[in-house]
Amino acid sequence: MLKHIAKNTLYNENCLETMSRIPGDFVDLTITSPPYDDLRSYNNFVKGMDSKHNGYSFPFESIAKELFRITREGGVVVWIVADMTIKGSETGNSFRQALFFKECGFNLFDTMIYLKPPRGAVGNNKTYWQSFEYMFVLSKGHPKTINLLRDRKNKESRNGDSGTKRLQNGDLLKVKRGGYGEFGRRTNVWEYNIGKGHSSSDNLAYEHPAIFPEKLARDHILSWSNVGDLVFDPMMGSGTVPKMCLAEDRYYLGCEIDKHYFNIAQKRIAQILTQQDEVYGM
Repeated sequence: MLKHIAKNTLYNENCLETMSRIPGDFVDLTITSPPYDDLRSYNNFVKGMDSKHNGYSFPFESIAKELFRITREGGVVVWIVADMTIKGSETGNSFRQALFFKECGFNLFDTMIYLKPPRGAVGNNKTYWQSFEYMFVLSKGHPKTINLLRDRKNKESRNGDSGTKRLQNGDLLKVKRGGYGEFGRRTNVWEYNIGKGHSSSDNLAYEHPAIFPEKLARDHILSWSNVGDLVFDPMMGSGTVPKMCLAEDRYYLGCEIDKHYFNIAQKRIAQILTQQDEVYGM
């Protein structure tokens, strides 16, 4: 059994094994999307899982507690989830998980939406097309890093100016109004195209059934971490988060229980390292 954790390393094991070796207050940012509600069928079963179910069952509460322990004060966890519909009723597990994270000590800093092209009503064809997932932004205390992305185009830009405001007693108060540029901060609804040619810039990733867009991972990395920070993905799948960490000069740490997906992640990391070596002439 490994005794130490090394940065910029991927581990093929259950995430609880990996986290058991991570010191407390060690990780700056976690971005992950767990195998929620059996919405996807994965290669293996977790030990003890009933074979009647598809996909992974995972010990959520233990994972949440460990994530709180290993997260630095001011660190952030981005938890990307959706709910399955069973017999006309959504499970609501996403909300239960968000509330349990609060019980662990996290603040629910923001409830964001990952908007994507509609893929059908999951488990219920009588509802409106399903087109989003939740992105719970959880912080240990107040986030130490908030780099809000400002790429939403304003209708117009305006320079700051001065004016007056009439007070209740009739006097005039001189005030300065701030201006705003061509672009403003985003809303908390982020929209991405998905699928072949959109989710990933390499073909290896598509061997996994549930990748999320590289741009989504990148945008969270830029928003909640700085260059040189450590970013963790405890259920990394095909390795999108570690790949984008390399692109944005962050350290990464990832684990994946499935050997096949772990191998894909390793190949993607090797691919981008080769590309970087070629750029720098190494």
